[in-house]
Order: sequence, then structure tokens, then C-alpha cells
Amino acid sequence: MGLIFAYNLKNMSDTHPVIRPGRSFPLGASPVSEGTFFSVHSRNATAVDLCLYDPQAPKRETARVRLKRGELDVWSAFVEGAGPGMLYGYRAHGPHLPANGLLFNANKLLVDPYAKAISGKPDGRYDMLSPEGPNEAAGVIDNGATALKSVVIDDAFDWSGDVLPRVPWEQTVICELHVKGFTQLHPGVPEPLRGTYAGLCQTAVMDHLRRTGVTSVQLLPVHQHLDDGWLVDKGLTNYWGYNTLTFFAPHNEYAHAADPQAQVNEFKHMVKAFHAAGIEVILDVVYNHTAEGDERGPMLNLRGLDNVGYYRHDYDGQKLYYLNYTGCGNAVASQEPAALRLILDSMRYWVQEMHVDGFRFDLAVTTGRGRTGFHDNSAFFAALRQDPVLSQTKLIAEPWDLGPNGYQVGGFPEPWRELNGKYRDTVRKFWLGDEGMVPEFAKRVCGSEDIYGWRPRPATTSINFLTSHDGFTLHDLVSYREKHNEANGEDNRDGDNSNHSLNYGVEGATDDPEIKALRLRHRRSLMATMFCSVGVPFLTAGDELGRTQRGNNNGYCQDNELSWLSWANGDDEGFQAFVARLAAFRHKNDAIARAAFYKGKVDAFGDRDVVWLNGTGGIMSRDEWHDPKRRSFGAMIRTQDGALLLLFNNDPHQASEFVLPGLEQGNWWLVFDTASPEGFAEEGTTAAGPYAVQSRALVCLKAAP
Repeated sequence: MGLIFAYNLKNMSDTHPVIRPGRSFPLGASPVSEGTFFSVHSRNATAVDLCLYDPQAPKRETARVRLKRGELDVWSAFVEGAGPGMLYGYRAHGPHLPANGLLFNANKLLVDPYAKAISGKPDGRYDMLSPEGPNEAAGVIDNGATALKSVVIDDAFDWSGDVLPRVPWEQTVICELHVKGFTQLHPGVPEPLRGTYAGLCQTAVMDHLRRTGVTSVQLLPVHQHLDDGWLVDKGLTNYWGYNTLTFFAPHNEYAHAADPQAQVNEFKHMVKAFHAAGIEVILDVVYNHTAEGDERGPMLNLRGLDNVGYYRHDYDGQKLYYLNYTGCGNAVASQEPAALRLILDSMRYWVQEMHVDGFRFDLAVTTGRGRTGFHDNSAFFAALRQDPVLSQTKLIAEPWDLGPNGYQVGGFPEPWRELNGKYRDTVRKFWLGDEGMVPEFAKRVCGSEDIYGWRPRPATTSINFLTSHDGFTLHDLVSYREKHNEANGEDNRDGDNSNHSLNYGVEGATDDPEIKALRLRHRRSLMATMFCSVGVPFLTAGDELGRTQRGNNNGYCQDNELSWLSWANGDDEGFQAFVARLAAFRHKNDAIARAAFYKGKVDAFGDRDVVWLNGTGGIMSRDEWHDPKRRSFGAMIRTQDGALLLLFNNDPHQASEFVLPGLEQGNWWLVFDTASPEGFAEEGTTAAGPYAVQSRALVCLKAAP
């Protein structure tokens, strides 16, 4: 039986709640008709208190309950009368021995790692700090009144009519977007709803995504995250949100609703609206580290509950220290039972209760590490593979981290897909005009079989991307030679220095019509390459609109018009239509939207699925493939009703004449030419040979029926 300890009577309610024995499963706060079960894990605590707070006066503690320890290191109690909306937190008692990794401090109110909603403004204020390092004075501050509070949530929701789209990988087109930034300036979204989950539900948003050919949105982190104190001090915020506080609660600042229960339901309404539009919802999740950072960071939940059980450590002969594989101060110990369970429980919650369709894992190598390093059969991968719920979702890895052997492109097991960084770099360098790129470029266009084909993984394993939130936008990729991150307050030291970009002679914006036309051609060629490549196209929201960040390639802290999408780029209306037609073209051509790699071998009918052409009427020879001066080549792809012909020329200055292959009957029709301002041609436009492919241009032809 749990006991009530009235540590601070002036902040306590006159009526103590009735406490009954709790339960070890599930973890978190589970309301029922008579009250709420509270359960939390800690192996090394000597005692854990549940602190209840008044929802109408969040600073006022109304009761404190001593939890009882049970099996599997779970502390629990049942509190009669505590229902949805109740605010709560935990205080963990135990030894404070930093050299041993034990950092218990009952002065700090801790957020429930399983909290489904958070009350309070998530910033890194001083009274949250851990008493290690330079923050020793902060450790004695009792932050119960000002700390973030967990909220008891009712999972009930009317999901009737919700049908998961279940888009096959070969038909998937992903759009990465930021919940706030996508609608903050959208004229078709009512102003009060802009920048919120409710804003994304609007018809204008769905119409744009469907018109662009998007089948799946990948939302930048929506887990409750923390704005780092050092950013707040500079007047900035953690805009991208890769600074997770808790793995269950949706970020409260993205909700239009003020009430935490309504915020959770608002997120569910958003998912339901996407599904009604036939669009999947994939979450960008950060399970590799948390906002607690290193020993100088705040004490929010995991550090205070069981530091050595939730984080990866090593021993230097004198003390335990954090293994910082993430560059963010800590790494979650996904190889340990408690942390692994936390991650898997979180994923199941988002799938089963929030109805999301998949996950993109930030720094997935960290989560895939065992006790001795990354392994494709680590505890995390093995648990996911056998899970009947999670194994059926879309799983995408960012296949690298900052630890030993951290670059693992091609190293993940089925059914994982991977962001293909080699695709991004190769395609950028090819269209930049680098010499000697033809062989590798062809491999990337064909699905990167050299990376993924060495074991039975499909061609859709490759998530083909040109840009993402992290780096230049597509517009800036052809408008800036150098990064311009001065607004971040780090003297332009942050952000990647290797962007494979160019500016066509002018750094940034220009009114020169010739330069603008060349930049637009370059963008068309990049985008056409992605949609004509085997694999899964990954579009960064705003690239179809010509979005610029004015040369900033690391806008993680820019919650303003620098990062928000502008919907008023009139000059790019034609480009938006071009992207939409590329997506439609891809959806209709299963010779490109396919799960199998090209084989290039003669089949029983004497045909090849792909033939590589040298432009003079012949098939590419070995010497021609490896000629570093070669700038142009062609790919003839067999389709169900004929053939497609892709002609590439990455010469920065000169056109290339292509002799078109002869057809037994009919002619070649022009589908699109990226050197043309219109892009796509009218149906039935005949292409005569030899065809002049302009500099930095991609041409697509099809055999006339």
C-alpha cells in the first residue's frame, strides 16, 4: 500500500487522496473510472514520490504519494479520484555519486518518461539544471512549482472511418515538412490555425500535397522537445525540434488548443485528415538522445530517474562518463532493457493510439548499437523485426552517427529503408559538372544496387533525396557557393562546408534573367533525376515553391520567415507544376517506380530492362564508362508498352548531340526537356534525331504507341 507524505503542508490539499496498490504494466499514467494507475521505472532509486498538482494552479502541489516498488524495478500506486487532466511529476530519491553515474536529486520534479502530454513552456531554465559541473548551485533549488508537469490523458478517440493508406514503397513519394513552418504563412489556412496541427488539416494543405503527388508526409520532430537554455538566452529557439524531452507527448506549442487533452486529440484529428486525403503520416523521431544533454544540462526525467539505466556510459578509470555518439551530449542506452522498452512502447503508442504509419529515425546508428557497437542484429533490430505491429510500419534510417564506424549506409537489415547520402552527393556533383561521375551517377539512378543489392533488399531501400531540412534548399543549392549562417550567432562556423553547390556567378538573389534561367534549368534537372530514379523520392517541402533560406544551410534555430515556407513565389509557379507532372509521370511508369533492380541482361524475349547508350548510336563500352571526360550518356528503359529514353548531359557549357535509337515502328515522343522553360512537352510532340541535349539538361523520350 502506498503512503502519503505531506512534505510541504502549505502546498497540500486538505483532503488526502485514497491510495491503493498499483501495477507494473503498463508504465505511465493509466486512467480508469475510479482513478489512475501511476507506474514508473527506476532500478537504482531508493524511493520514488508521485507529486500531484492542481490543473487550475499548476504551481500548487496538492498531494505527495510514496510509490511502492514491485517487480521489474517498477514503482507504482493507484490514486482514487485522479483522472484525465491531472498534473503530476516524480521525485526520485537515492545516492548522489556522480563518479558512479548516480545522480539522484529529490529537489527536481521529473517528467514521466511515458507522459502523453506536457503542461508548461519547454525551455531550459536555470532551476532545471543538474548540480554537476558549473551548475552546483542549481542543484539545491526545489523546482516543483516551475517545472514542467506531466498530464494524465484519456486515450479515447473516435477513429471511425479512419483508413490507413498503406502505400506500397514503389509508389511512395515522401514530403518532409515542419508542422509550424509549413502553414505559418499559408494564405489558405485561417490565421489562428497557422503553424499548428489543426492548420495542417486544412483543405488547402491537402490539395497542395496531392497536387504535388505526395503520398506520405514526414513530419519533423513532433515529440515534446526542449528549447535549449543557451538558445533562449540568444533570443532563438530549437526550431527543428531534435531535442526530445519525452517520447510520447506531442509538442504542445504546435497545438492550437490550450488544453493538453485537446492537444492530443488535435494531433489525432490531423492524422485522420491526412488519411482521408490518402496521405500517410511518418514521424521523424529522435530516440538516440534526449534534451538532458551532458552533465551540464537540465535534469528533466531519465537522468533523475535512473541515469545509468537510460544512458550509454563508459569508464575512464576514475568515473563514468557519457558516450556522446550523437554530438548532443548523451546517447540513449537502447541496448539496455529499460531504454529499449521505452523506445518500443513509444513507437507502439504512436502507431496504435495515434495511428501514424511509420518512422524516420534520426541518427539511427546510435539506436542500432549494442554493447560493442553497431550490429544489424542488435537488440533493437531484433525486437522490431519480431514485433507484429512495428514490423509492418514504414521504417526509415538516417544511417549514420558520430560514433566509431558511424557511417552505415547499406548496413541496416530488412525491412528498413535508408536515406541515401551517397545518392544526394553523387547527383549534386554530377549536375555541378564534376568530371568522372558517369559510372557512379548511373548506379544511383538505378537504385544503388552496389550499396543495397549485396543481400536481398529491394531497390526501394534507397530513399533518394537531393535536400532535407539540414542543408541548402534546392533554390539555394544553385544560388550560393558558400553557406551564410551568420543569423545563428555562431560566426558562420556551424553547418556543413561541403555542399556541392554553385551560384552561377552571383552569390544569392539576382535580377539577371540569364542567370535565373540557368538556375531554374539546374533545379529542373536535379528534380527530374530524382523522380526518374529507382528508389523512393524524398521531397523537402518548399523546394517545389522555390523556397530560399538566403544561404543559411543550418536553420535549426530560425523560427521565423527564414525557415517558414513562403507561398508567394510567383516566379516559381511553373516549377511547381513541373514537379507535379514529374510525380504524375512517375506514378504511371512502373518501369521506374519499381521494387526490383535493373539487371541489364537479355531475357527470354531477347530484351533488356535497361540499355546504356553512348550517344552516337552504340552501346556504352567499358572504356566509355570509365572515361573521366565523358559528360553525356543515355539509358533506354523497357516498359510494358515500349520504352523510355533518358538522355543526360552534365557539361556546364556545351550541348551534346544524341543519335536516337531506331524503332521498328513509330517515333520517339518528347516527354520533357529540362532545358525548356515549359519542361514538359505536349503529348505527341515528335523528337527528331539527332537530338541536341543542352548543357546541364535531362531529356526524357518515350516510344510512341
